[in-house]
Amino acid sequence: MTSSDRPFPWVGLITLAAAIFVLVTSEFLPTGLLPIMASDLGVTEPQIGLLITIFAGTVVLTAAPLAALTRHYSRKSLLLAVLGVFALANVLAAIAPSYEVLVGARVLGGLAHGLFWAVAGAYSAHLVPRHQLARAVAVTSAGGTIAFVLGVPLGTALGLVLGWRAAFGVIAATVVVLVVAVIAFLPTVEHRVSLATGEIKLPVRRDPTMPSVIFICVLVVIIVTGHNVFYTYIAPFVLDTAGFAPESLSILLFLYGGAGAIGLVLAGVVGSRYPRGGLYGMFAGVMLAVSALALFAGVPVLVVIAFVIWGTAFGGIPALLQTRLLRVASPNVRDVGAALLTTSFNIGIGGGAAIGALLYSISGTTWLPWVEAGALGLGIVALLIMESRRRARGVPLTTRPITVIEAESP
Repeated sequence: MTSSDRPFPWVGLITLAAAIFVLVTSEFLPTGLLPIMASDLGVTEPQIGLLITIFAGTVVLTAAPLAALTRHYSRKSLLLAVLGVFALANVLAAIAPSYEVLVGARVLGGLAHGLFWAVAGAYSAHLVPRHQLARAVAVTSAGGTIAFVLGVPLGTALGLVLGWRAAFGVIAATVVVLVVAVIAFLPTVEHRVSLATGEIKLPVRRDPTMPSVIFICVLVVIIVTGHNVFYTYIAPFVLDTAGFAPESLSILLFLYGGAGAIGLVLAGVVGSRYPRGGLYGMFAGVMLAVSALALFAGVPVLVVIAFVIWGTAFGGIPALLQTRLLRVASPNVRDVGAALLTTSFNIGIGGGAAIGALLYSISGTTWLPWVEAGALGLGIVALLIMESRRRARGVPLTTRPITVIEAESP
């Protein structure tokens, strides 16, 4: 049976999506619990926001090196080990007696998180043939989207009722359940590229698809940095700037996440038919929504509408960018591309949280939505410049990846 004839691996992909759901929920959990975590630990809200920067910074520094060191290990076994470490990190966060210990727990979680994404980011490409790649990425990306729909809002609600430590404890217990699910349901894959006699792999630096991979990663840094400048401090924006009651925060986060799920579906439909137009449209939608939040923060109805538009537009962007990278990257650099993409996302997450902390300390949340709007505008300009240069060189805007194997010189 050829790869094209195999049934679509729903169970394995859903298992991956569940793991992504839990890890993303844990990464962003402090965003909804800033006030109570700061009060309990005796630190400022920006210091709690920096926990996301610390987590993401660890991913940035370690994802690619750990991916290189573990490239010969079984992908499934590596996922199991990583999930075990991540469970331990959340246990340590739940029992942390001080801010310093919590920082250590976040560093450990970042180590596991980075390696997880380096492996899981390309796992779907090993499970399905190329023509099913967009569909597979949409399934696994749903885990991250549902984390914003349910994970972060429920974690926030749980933290408000039982305390933030209980929220991290529930994450740890869920990861243990996931380990069992991965053992039972996730198929093993062969991730190493086989070469025919007389063929050698090109070094990664000489792979002709790497410039496109690097461009996508730079674009991710721009977009995700702008997004997290604002989103990291969404709780004080909703409570202080927009003037909503504390109990409304979880509802707004739920609306944002639910709209993100709609955006992911739209990305799967529109992105497969109009990949360029879909990306431009979602970028423009985010710019419109966050600009409306900046201009009309005092109008509750408009804030709710803008949240829905923001979530819908941003919800499909990560999946579209990941699919584009896996399409342009040759099989020889797919895992490296996934590690670089993970690094890029976390540079954006950590950098955005750090920039947001600085701006929040100076002027509150006033300028945060404008920074995100500017980042999306810069992303549109970068896409236009890239496509203009490709047209000038006579390169099609959509190309199939090149097989980066060349014959050995006689």
